[in-house]
Amino acid sequence: MGDHRATAKVRVNGAPAEATLFCADPPGADDGGGGEGAELRWRCAGGAAAERVLSLDADVLGVEARGKEVVVKAFVLPADAAARSVSCAAGAGKGGGGRRRRRRDYVFEMAAGEDAAAAWCDRMRGSLDSLGRPKRLFILVNPFGGKKCGKKIYEAEIKPLFEAAGVNVTMQETRYQGHAREVASSLDLARYDGIVCVSGDGVLVEVVNGILQRMDWEEAIKIPIGVVPAGTGNGMAKSLLHSASETYSVPNAVFAIIRGHRQSLDVCTIVQGRKKFFSVLNMTWGLVADIDIESEKYRWMGSARFDFYALVRIMNLRKYYGSIQIVPAPGYEAYGDVVKQAENCTIECQEQNGKSVCSYRGPSVEFQGSEWRSLDGPFVSIWINNVPWAAESIMAAPGAKFSDGYMDAVIVRDCPKADLLALLMKMGDGSHVKSPYVTYLKVRCLRLSPGQLVENPKRGGIIDVDGEAIARGEGTYGKNQKQDVMGYGPSIQMTVHRALATMYCPK
Repeated sequence: MGDHRATAKVRVNGAPAEATLFCADPPGADDGGGGEGAELRWRCAGGAAAERVLSLDADVLGVEARGKEVVVKAFVLPADAAARSVSCAAGAGKGGGGRRRRRRDYVFEMAAGEDAAAAWCDRMRGSLDSLGRPKRLFILVNPFGGKKCGKKIYEAEIKPLFEAAGVNVTMQETRYQGHAREVASSLDLARYDGIVCVSGDGVLVEVVNGILQRMDWEEAIKIPIGVVPAGTGNGMAKSLLHSASETYSVPNAVFAIIRGHRQSLDVCTIVQGRKKFFSVLNMTWGLVADIDIESEKYRWMGSARFDFYALVRIMNLRKYYGSIQIVPAPGYEAYGDVVKQAENCTIECQEQNGKSVCSYRGPSVEFQGSEWRSLDGPFVSIWINNVPWAAESIMAAPGAKFSDGYMDAVIVRDCPKADLLALLMKMGDGSHVKSPYVTYLKVRCLRLSPGQLVENPKRGGIIDVDGEAIARGEGTYGKNQKQDVMGYGPSIQMTVHRALATMYCPK
């Protein structure tokens, strides 16, 4: 590997300067490593000003030649309304102290003329191409999520960034619940480098479920999926950005997709007999599920609906009979009571029109009876998490990892109302898990047997997976009960498949 530099006299946005383009490897090198270390540096004439630097990987969307000009389309931190200084460049990817990046074009007028401009442009494009950035994306926009601003966010904030990066996009709006799942189950994935979900977390969940019901799921699940927050619950987008110390924002989420960095993601298979559902975020039962699902009537309030309805539910606190069985992760074996005999839950093939569907059946793992532990209720809340953030302001499971092969369980069996309110107020930084009223542990597998409301034995609860009710007990949304994916009462098992899916993420 050698140093490949080119230096030229230029005018940068009209100011005379000397610029240097550095690439660690020649464009088109087989190892593809040239783009990551590529930089564009310049110092304005006179030498008094600080040297400027743009990292092609961390700061540049795209580049084009216009005659003797090279236009570098950048997305940079507002260090001084220009490019970052050399000292700031060393902290690339650290989050910028909460500052938001801005779109800015840098026009380099080459003193040597059009040939020099074309050569520099080709070299920068070659470096960008070596990064493995996506060139063709299929984008699903949910126009109904959150405050119904998905289409407006796409046109104003998302589309311009993809255009500046030269990404060819195909956009489709979702028309009804389940539409994204239908699209993902039949989409010609060979035409695209990735799928992008502009929504809350709901469209992402539908896309994963649609992909895993395909006959070619083993290849299909390898396609990277991006998320841009445009809904009420944006837990995945928040988790991905926060993990890289990036500011949570729509543009930063889009830039993470443009850069093309990838992160493996665990997928949880939820099974009840022949019925199954795939989860990438969380499963809740009790207080959190009641808040999430029953607050739907206040959707017009945006994310404030959760805070409002949490107060309502705490003032009228519910507890539910039931039990859970867990296979704890190493180091958590002391939790719960030993289960003397545990049945293995086998995942059966689904049938459609009398024929077995050869889609993804779930992880092929069986646990020994001695590995199981049990915890009995009543319970205030059970919250099983795959990623740290459940929403942009709720760090439900601070210890959760994207692809560690475990779920993080947050369990509350009994808690005074005042302490419970204090717990909810600490969810912004995850410190609620330190409470003596909270049991926090990692599990490999979990089996939930939900029961009735302690205060009213005729009423059941709600099992909520990734923001959607998959099972509801008697007395809860009775008119919609037939539409639920699973029944309330029989045990539901949740098992992790480590690193099954792939997400676009910040570096």
